[in-house]
Amino acid sequence: MTLLTTVFAAIIATVIWYKGAPQSEMKVGTLCWMYWGASLMWLVDAIFEYAELGAEYFTPAPVDMLNDFYLGLSVVALGLIIWLVILLVKDPKGVVKAALFKKK
Repeated sequence: MTLLTTVFAAIIATVIWYKGAPQSEMKVGTLCWMYWGASLMWLVDAIFEYAELGAEYFTPAPVDMLNDFYLGLSVVALGLIIWLVILLVKDPKGVVKAALFKKK
C-alpha cells in the first residue's frame, strides 16, 4: 500500500508539473522527485520482501494493509511539508517577503 500511495502521489505531482512545465515557479518538480524517489524506495522494499516471503507477500492481513496505507499517507504528507518549506524559503513570487516587510 505504501508503494501504491506514493506512486499515485508521484503521478499526480508529475501531471501537475508537466501541465505548467515551462514555468517552475511553484517548484513542483522538487515534489515529483521526492515522490518518485519514495516510490523507488518502496519498490525495492517490496522486491526484497517478496524474495523473503514468496507468495505470502500477496496476502497481507487487513490490519497490515491499513498500517501500510497510513505510512504511505504519512510519506505523502511529509513530502508536501518539505515542498511547502522549500517554496516558502525560495519565495518565487515574493509574497512572503512582501508580507514580512509590508509597511503600515
